[in-house]
Amino acid sequence: MQVIGTVLDGVYIVEPDVHEDERGFFMESYSSRKFEQYHIDYPFVQDNHSLSVDAGVIRGLHYQLNPKAQTKLVRVLSGAIYDVVVDIRLSSASYGQWVGFILSDTNKRQLLVPKGFAHGFCTIVPNTQVFYKVDEHYAPECDRGILWNDPVLGIDWPTAKPTLSDKDQRHPLLQDAEINFD
Repeated sequence: MQVIGTVLDGVYIVEPDVHEDERGFFMESYSSRKFEQYHIDYPFVQDNHSLSVDAGVIRGLHYQLNPKAQTKLVRVLSGAIYDVVVDIRLSSASYGQWVGFILSDTNKRQLLVPKGFAHGFCTIVPNTQVFYKVDEHYAPECDRGILWNDPVLGIDWPTAKPTLSDKDQRHPLLQDAEINFD
């Protein structure tokens, strides 16, 4: 397994060791022992799984406020996504900056999104399934988001006609979002 740092402190790409042969492949998608070797030690408590039938589905930008903030370990079971992380730590030198990555069933990359970051993704192909672990249970009272097309962020989503939930269309701009991360 390789853990690769990104321009946003605490956000990592995880590349598992994949063993392939004529039958298919095998990989450990998560091993607490291996993650601890990289000083990444989160007690994951819930797994989430989504299916997006169409390409161009945007889910996000989501986060939970403290004390129910979540760290996420995201991977794609089938299909492909453009996965985006936005730094929303108020005292961070990279506050308001974002980074995006392609995660797919073929590259088998995973993305570690720590607390203090908003997260969202856009499906690139139909019938994309995304699976992610979180280290805190869902808490509707702490559920928040940022508008996917906030012009200050200027995220370059890979779709001209996004499909969004009603909730994701109504999130506030970053400047108006409730944030309690230092």
